[in-house]
Amino acid sequence: MSTSKAIAAHRAPQKGGRRKLTLPVVLLIIAGGLALVSLVRLISGAEDITSVGQVAGALELAVPIGLAGLGGLWAERAGVVNIGLEGMMILGTWFGAWAGFQWGPWMGVLFGILGGCLGGLLHAVITVTFGVNHIVSGVAVNILAVGVTRYLSNFAFDGVQGGSSKQSPRLEPIDKITIPGLSEWMQDLQQHHWFLISDIAGIIGGLVTGLSLLTLLALLLIPATWWILWRTSFGLRLRSCGESPVAAETLGVNVYKYKYIAVTISGGLAGLGGAFLAIVATGIYQEGQTGGRGYIGLAAMIFGNWMPGGMALGAGLFGFTDSLKLRGGAENVHAMLLLLAILLVIAVFWQLYKKKYVAAVISAAVSALLFTWYLLTDQVPSQFVDAAPYVTTLLVLSLSAQRLRMPKANGIPYRKGEGK
Repeated sequence: MSTSKAIAAHRAPQKGGRRKLTLPVVLLIIAGGLALVSLVRLISGAEDITSVGQVAGALELAVPIGLAGLGGLWAERAGVVNIGLEGMMILGTWFGAWAGFQWGPWMGVLFGILGGCLGGLLHAVITVTFGVNHIVSGVAVNILAVGVTRYLSNFAFDGVQGGSSKQSPRLEPIDKITIPGLSEWMQDLQQHHWFLISDIAGIIGGLVTGLSLLTLLALLLIPATWWILWRTSFGLRLRSCGESPVAAETLGVNVYKYKYIAVTISGGLAGLGGAFLAIVATGIYQEGQTGGRGYIGLAAMIFGNWMPGGMALGAGLFGFTDSLKLRGGAENVHAMLLLLAILLVIAVFWQLYKKKYVAAVISAAVSALLFTWYLLTDQVPSQFVDAAPYVTTLLVLSLSAQRLRMPKANGIPYRKGEGK
């Protein structure tokens, strides 16, 4: 079968599959969700949940998670489970900070990518060439990254003014862009606190105010990934390695090569996320600053069903919940209790429509508990505020687990020559 025929067959609609959401339906869902958030804002009085600062903060927190998730998507679409994303992010933070301190922020970005690529290449050698269990290899990469960066910091940063064995000196920032006129107008509209209009203004304002050039680059990588993996023969071959490497080999695909490319790119994207943390988000390298974002990125990828758009949505959700605690944390998270309760009420009606009566009863009970919690309290404990992003991760994965479909050969050992 030729490459063009294979692509055509791949793009042909499949009978019996789930109907894909059309663009009008997706836009309607987004509009409904935004209206619901606006209603919760008005009822709760938590005006910050859709403010310009909240949206800008959520975007900044979502970018490293999204880059890690995008890295996981590349690796797992080629059939390699990449638990080592956290370690590759750690390498990205250190190499990005080291090069950024020496030669400026954009060199830091480049070296952050290269640092992540080294971690990805190591993971590829261990899993693809030597056939070691992917989970074991990923954990080993994570542990090794922590040890290597701590060792290197003793030589690179310790004794340097502003640095130590656990942190780098302050780094030069990357330029940020603000669209004059539009930014001020959106901030003015948002401060009126009108239903829906102010929420839309807050979202737009957050996207056009103080936007780092690296953030813009990261956002462009999402459609670029979709185009490469789903609209090119290269992407088709790479994904075939994650679906059926034996069949791909019989068609002349060098499975090892594509797995190596995918996992190395995966590491580079995670390294870019680490460099973003060090150079843009904090302006300094600190030991442990990834804070498990590699794992959350992996969760975002799973939530997105191994698709770039869904992954971006998941990263945005986790970034949003993480940013809630930075601006009126207890009040904002308290408002989210009301939002969750209303969403569960909607879920109850949907489950009743689908005749899933047990699930409907459980959803109704949880919704009642959330309504009670919201009505009897003015704010939530600080410990719950800190745990909100991780609780969200667990809830989202548990609710979406039944609709997931990972690549068929993901994590399955493959040896060269099996298809001959």
